[in-house]
Amino acid sequence: MKPAALLATAGLGLLLSACQVVGLDYKLPDKAAINRGDLQGQIAGEGNNVVSAPVPADWWKLYKDPRLDELVRQAMASNTDLRVAAANLQRARFQTQEAQSAGGWNAGVKAEAQRLQESGEAFLLTEKVPVGNIGSASISTSYQFDLFGTLQRGIESAQATTDAAQAGADTARITLVADVVRSYTQVCAANEELAIANESLDLQAQSTQLTQRLRDAGRGDETQVTRSQTQYKSLRADMPRYEAARQAGLFRLSMLLAKPVDQLPTGTGTCAELPHIGQLLPVGDGATLLKRRPDVRQAERQLAAATARIGVATGALYPDISIGATVGTVGLLDDLGTPATNRWGFGPLISWSVPTNGARARIHEAEAATQGALAHFDGVVLNAIRETQTGLAQYTAQLQRRDALADAGQSAKEASQQTHRFFQAGRASFLADLQATRTYTDVRAQLAAANTQVAMSQIDLFLALGGGWESGRTHASQPGKP
Repeated sequence: MKPAALLATAGLGLLLSACQVVGLDYKLPDKAAINRGDLQGQIAGEGNNVVSAPVPADWWKLYKDPRLDELVRQAMASNTDLRVAAANLQRARFQTQEAQSAGGWNAGVKAEAQRLQESGEAFLLTEKVPVGNIGSASISTSYQFDLFGTLQRGIESAQATTDAAQAGADTARITLVADVVRSYTQVCAANEELAIANESLDLQAQSTQLTQRLRDAGRGDETQVTRSQTQYKSLRADMPRYEAARQAGLFRLSMLLAKPVDQLPTGTGTCAELPHIGQLLPVGDGATLLKRRPDVRQAERQLAAATARIGVATGALYPDISIGATVGTVGLLDDLGTPATNRWGFGPLISWSVPTNGARARIHEAEAATQGALAHFDGVVLNAIRETQTGLAQYTAQLQRRDALADAGQSAKEASQQTHRFFQAGRASFLADLQATRTYTDVRAQLAAANTQVAMSQIDLFLALGGGWESGRTHASQPGKP
């Protein structure tokens, strides 16, 4: 072997032996907030309103409401936000395929034919070169080595981005489920509260008529009549808001399911009983929560992608090395394929742009982006715990208020029944009987509103717990575990 070839071979061997993957191997930082011990324990707190049991993947089925189950199923199949998330996920997967196809083997075929007049002076000739029919055909192949791991880091970044897109789709899914349950609950609550409001309005109308008769009989004055009429008009003015709330819930369901209101499952618009869970709410613990919440997984995968991009930027400091071969024929069309026109070649190719300050600045930029991604990840983790703890506290408070109103409602009911018995026995006036009944109806209205707030707090808590994304999920590549 010639000395030059020996030198080149030795140099390439030394280069190969010194190669290592550029950038950092991704590892969740020890200082990440998700590793804090105080975030891993129980989140149930005091009281007996919840239980530290696993959160079911299909938590909405705890309501045991077939109509609600059907609403969720249809929303999962046709919701526009899920279609957008699915398209984003598909795009990320193709970007991963693109990254995986970079480097490695490449091959090409080229063929050309033309009638050509070459320049004589280009060949140091003074006479004109004859016009000829020239052709060429060649086959080439090459292999790009990923000696420094630049392409590998690009693949890692693309895969992590795909996993983040999958987590984003999961977030869209749990948000959709919560919105469907919330909208359905709004419709049911509006119908229930409207029925109670109509009872109150009827009772107030009777009270107004009675005060008018008493005035006409000389046993009352105009002030009492005016006060009663004002109360009646005030109650009547409040009626449209219940229908508006009902319509708003139906319109939102129509949007979430991407279908007209009249095509919603039968009975959706006339539901008059709140969805109810007949058991303690399962909330799990902090460690399980952080593994389950898709926004936490998304932020962690974004951190992994940012870390891999440091290696991609660092790879610009090193040469690109490939080896290739070509075989073909070039010459007059009539002579193509003859020994005189055949050609071939093979050998290595090294392409190296001398590193500049711009390349190093891009490395520092990627490092800064990684620090930002870590800070974002920590923020998402802390927010996940905060949302869950806040949701649990609000749910507990709403339950306590509901229970207190239930006690008040029981007292008002007993007072109403007792007053009615007195009225039947002639020991109480009809107005007193009517007033006691109206008081009971008012407390019922407050209790219905409190039950609605409890139901909405349940939904908010389940959303904070991050359950529901497993149903109907399309899997991407396996995400790293935080």
